[in-house]
Amino acid sequence: MLDQEFLEKLLNLPIVSFAKVSPDGRWVAFVWYHRHENMDVFLVPTDGSSPPVALTHTPEFTWLNNWTADSKSVIVEEDHDGDERIRFFQVAVDKPGEMIPLTEDRPPYFLRGGEPHPDSNALFYGANFDFVKNKPIEPTWIYRHDLTTGKRVAIAKPEKPAFVLMELNKAGTHLIYLRKDRHPSGEQFHLVDVEGKEDKEILNFGDEYKVFARWLPDNEHIIFTSESKDSSPQDHVSVGVLHWPSDTLRWLIDDPLRAIESVQVTPDGVTIVDEVRQARRVPTILDVKTGEETPFPKLPGNLIPLGRTPQGEWVAMYYAADQPTELIRFNLDARSPDDLVSLIRVWETTELTPDQLASAESVTWKSMDGLEIQGWLYRAEPDLQQAVVYVHGGPTFHSESKLNPQIQSMVAAGFNVLDVNYRGSTGFGLKFRECIKKDGWGGREQDDITTGAKFLIGQGLAETGKVGVTGTSYGGYSAWGQITRTHPDTIGAAAPICGMTDLVIDYNTTRPDMRPYCEEMIGGSPDEVPEKYHQRSPINFVQDIKGKVLIIQGGQDPNVTPENMKEVVKRLHLHDILYELEVFEDEGHGIYKPANQVRLYPLIAEFFRKAFI
Repeated sequence: MLDQEFLEKLLNLPIVSFAKVSPDGRWVAFVWYHRHENMDVFLVPTDGSSPPVALTHTPEFTWLNNWTADSKSVIVEEDHDGDERIRFFQVAVDKPGEMIPLTEDRPPYFLRGGEPHPDSNALFYGANFDFVKNKPIEPTWIYRHDLTTGKRVAIAKPEKPAFVLMELNKAGTHLIYLRKDRHPSGEQFHLVDVEGKEDKEILNFGDEYKVFARWLPDNEHIIFTSESKDSSPQDHVSVGVLHWPSDTLRWLIDDPLRAIESVQVTPDGVTIVDEVRQARRVPTILDVKTGEETPFPKLPGNLIPLGRTPQGEWVAMYYAADQPTELIRFNLDARSPDDLVSLIRVWETTELTPDQLASAESVTWKSMDGLEIQGWLYRAEPDLQQAVVYVHGGPTFHSESKLNPQIQSMVAAGFNVLDVNYRGSTGFGLKFRECIKKDGWGGREQDDITTGAKFLIGQGLAETGKVGVTGTSYGGYSAWGQITRTHPDTIGAAAPICGMTDLVIDYNTTRPDMRPYCEEMIGGSPDEVPEKYHQRSPINFVQDIKGKVLIIQGGQDPNVTPENMKEVVKRLHLHDILYELEVFEDEGHGIYKPANQVRLYPLIAEFFRKAFI
């Protein structure tokens, strides 16, 4: 039984979700979760001289985008009930709570970016909308929005949909952005001037390979990662630097033994290499001129460096499974958590103590084809020999030793929990991430999850048939996959949250910039590989369900739309399969509002408890 008092304290434990240091290094703006009734943007000085201040406080999901160049304001975005139809606002540091709207409310399109020009007279973003013809379009075009006149000019017009990432240089003359016109698996970077006079491809190492780029502060050099150097496949990510005016580049890191995820550039121009080994972060400082690297301190938790203060100290996000994400200040000679200075003092905001939170234990097992799989094991006390497999979304993502309220609630309810990093996850190198494509969605990564459940049974952490599975998005899809294809002696119950059920319906109803990802992961569109879409859609196998099912859906979800839920419910009725259903009409892709989680988490715990009787 999940203790209600513990749950309420857990869902009032603040967690930093995202943060950015200001250009002058004096401030950190950050998204704080569980501090208000939804996510909001807060501000704290990097010297720790005063406590955090709420820049926003609304019932909606509010996210931080960017700082303005003068460090006096931030650009934030907000939607309604998770519908992802965002609106951009500007909030001044000295006027917290005053959200000045920059774009329309509830637009009939999706926005990406939100890059303010250095002189604050324009905002750059992507929109799948033709403002001349006043109609939605499939691709996301790049716009310059004059904030004085309201005029929008399309400065770049990609041909195909893509989840567009972009960045404006410090001078405000050029913008780099991701484009996906060549192949669903590939990503190239383009450079466009802010007037839209010249849009050209600058980074392409093969149509099927991904590139990720960031500006360096001189406005002429761009640091980037690439999955290839010469249009040939490789099993690792390389790091290079491009001088775009002369179109010359140098490779800085090209090591098959490295598991590099990305590179970032701090506001004062320091390049950070984000390497993840066995789902643990190992960041380094990269000297772009010499290629030399300096490691950050090795600490028990995970460290995400953000930038430096005017005094030269570092600011970072720091977290673990039993340590909610903090903002901390430190020097490179730090040797233990005692050397870290908290800027937000999260433990002073709660009655919970670290010993009330379950720690994460790294475990491994072999999948059906012999591939080693890693996961995080959370042990319940006392051990009632019942367990839940938690499956992260993505699949291009990975689970870390990081506080997850849903996992903590299940452990508190008496379930051992295994958080699986199945093939296709990041955090284990490029080869591991890419091997999910050999089968496509619903292939051998599902074996990785099934063998994880068998691992729990083999370790005496669950009795036969007393393993459940849950997760959101791709985790929800995997929960459907497990309950429709796995023997009930292994998986006895599933609680999919916003999970795809019919991949054809999902492809046709999701937002346009998500479709290339489906094509990449399944090997084509439904018209190109119809049999695979049918074979990998759980809806076509619901007649084989032997265990219990609890369906959870966000009513406003534009990613995995409610059509997935509606169609699978029809199919369940057709085959007389019993199920439970919980729809949160004021949620989108995931159940995020604490007021809804306080209802959802006991519901899930009770569902699994009854299923295992």
